[in-house]
Amino acid sequence: MRYVLFGLPLVALIALVAVFAFSIDRDPGLVRSVLIDKPAPGFAMEAVPDLGVPGFDTASLKGEVTVVNVFASWCIPCRDEHPLLVALKDISGVRLFGINQSDAPENARAFLAELGNPYDAVGADRDRRVSIDWGVYGVPETFVVDAQGVITFKHVGPLTPEAVETELLPAIEKAR
Repeated sequence: MRYVLFGLPLVALIALVAVFAFSIDRDPGLVRSVLIDKPAPGFAMEAVPDLGVPGFDTASLKGEVTVVNVFASWCIPCRDEHPLLVALKDISGVRLFGINQSDAPENARAFLAELGNPYDAVGADRDRRVSIDWGVYGVPETFVVDAQGVITFKHVGPLTPEAVETELLPAIEKAR
């Protein structure tokens, strides 16, 4: 009887571990979003001062396919993925908007001056309110929004050449 009482919690623990192991999403880059196939949330962001591109709002996302990238100057993975965003503009011709999250304007300007500015518009999300409404877990994150303003794709984490080729470009084409 003592062995049964000792073994029962161990069996329960093993069962719980098995349940959790099989319920975990196998793709760590895929974080399901409740906003997929839903209109982008309502927002309006002012431009980063003296950057030379406008801010944007929900209405700006309508009319053509747009890639929205959430970035910050203090984000090391953002620096790593940035050349891919510059190349994406050349490869796809897609409209690229940036959400600059929780950043001082001078730091955002220096970041884009150093690495190049591929963005057609950059909104300053100083208080992270817009990022929260978009369901952003952390920077960087990238979204595809179709011409009707509906979010059709989300990539969490820094883009890689493989992710651009196998996920982002097909998502852009599908949204067109």
